[in-house]
Amino acid sequence: MNSYDVAIIGSGPGGYVAAIRCAQLGMKTALIEKYNTLGGTCLNVGCIPSKALLDSSHHYDDAVKHFSAHGIEIPGEIKVNLEKMIARKDKVVEQTTGGIDFLMKKNKIDVYHGLGSFKDATHIDIDLTEGDSETIEAKNIIIATGSKPSTLPFITLDKERVITSTEALKLKEIPKHMLVIGGGVIGLELGQVYRRLGAEVSVIEYMDRIIPTMDKAQSKELTKVLKKQGVKFFLSHKVSNVSRSGDEVTVTATNKKDEEVSLSGDYCLVSVGRKAFTSGLSIEKAGVKVNERGQIDVNEHLQTNVSNIYGIGDVIKGAMLAHKAEEEGVFVAEIIAGQKPHIDYNLIPGVVYTWPEVASVGKTEEQLIEMGVSYKAGQFPMKALGRARASGDTDGFVKILSDATTDEVLGVHMVGARVADLIAEAVTAMEFRASAEDISRMSHAHPTYAEAMKEAALAATGNRPLHT
Repeated sequence: MNSYDVAIIGSGPGGYVAAIRCAQLGMKTALIEKYNTLGGTCLNVGCIPSKALLDSSHHYDDAVKHFSAHGIEIPGEIKVNLEKMIARKDKVVEQTTGGIDFLMKKNKIDVYHGLGSFKDATHIDIDLTEGDSETIEAKNIIIATGSKPSTLPFITLDKERVITSTEALKLKEIPKHMLVIGGGVIGLELGQVYRRLGAEVSVIEYMDRIIPTMDKAQSKELTKVLKKQGVKFFLSHKVSNVSRSGDEVTVTATNKKDEEVSLSGDYCLVSVGRKAFTSGLSIEKAGVKVNERGQIDVNEHLQTNVSNIYGIGDVIKGAMLAHKAEEEGVFVAEIIAGQKPHIDYNLIPGVVYTWPEVASVGKTEEQLIEMGVSYKAGQFPMKALGRARASGDTDGFVKILSDATTDEVLGVHMVGARVADLIAEAVTAMEFRASAEDISRMSHAHPTYAEAMKEAALAATGNRPLHT
């Protein structure tokens, strides 16, 4: 029997990063993955492939709608080759997951491909993909099994016409009319992909706004922009039934006036969130407790009720974000090594990779009001930036919220081009407890989108922004 200092079940961003950090810290490490490729949901059917399709569809949209304004003339009709687009996406996934294989070899991590399940608190049975089975022993075990798409009790996911994000990444045709249930990150990103490619897209959302966990100003701005792009929204609509007849899918919902509304399309993407995935783990044999939502309960050290077993990523509470899982993977590795690491969950940014992008860190205005915190708000529109006008990306804004007394930055919320990258400046500033004035006095290169940070900070300090 092979024995390890640490065994990790699940090779998504949390699992494989935990494995690397454990190995770096001198621990003999095993990584168990039930699928043939490493990388989990994120690399295989989530973050990476969806961004590949977002970029490809963005290029097409630019070519059709914006190239002529830049003096670029393409003779003849511009066409979408969906098969080639999907093949490119698959190649990106293959290269990325292959990179994880390389990192495992480089760090001398033993990889087992097969379904891992607990025999007890220190032993894991592995049903290997080639048909054999093996049992390994580990002093410490990290559960990093991630999440799966959620659905509603009355919906039958046939994975042909009524689909999840997994199937939406490999469609054989461009939908005529895609119905999207859920106005969160996944639904909006994939909805925008197919809207760009020519599909009619209708988003049905239970709440009164899209991306409801983000700042209300971001929801309003993104709704306005996506409407301009042709996306239709049915907000405050409670879905009650989804039925399929041949190639037609009908979604029935009730609006806020208690009126029944029916929408029909050829595809229905169900994107109502994700749920922790622990199926097949046999965690009861290890004595690990699970809460009512199916998540693994952990303490501040991410330990379960069984002291040598830890949980990270989507399988525990908190935002279901790849970078959150990575931070937790490093955190647990260092805890096991006897170090004293720290994670500030308030400073883990959230991003929506539509175009324009949406990014946030810290508290929203709604949260500060609910908490009774006195704050100042400074906002600056992207359309006032020379860089935004040069690129034609004038939608969006940067909003900075700072403490009314100390001026410490409490939250930063952005909509615009490349704000997925720009949010890192806000995270850095908040990590060092910067004030809005600190940011306003920093030199920002011109012309850049980042200048909007400086201008919003000037607005938040009570000074007048320089360019509005």
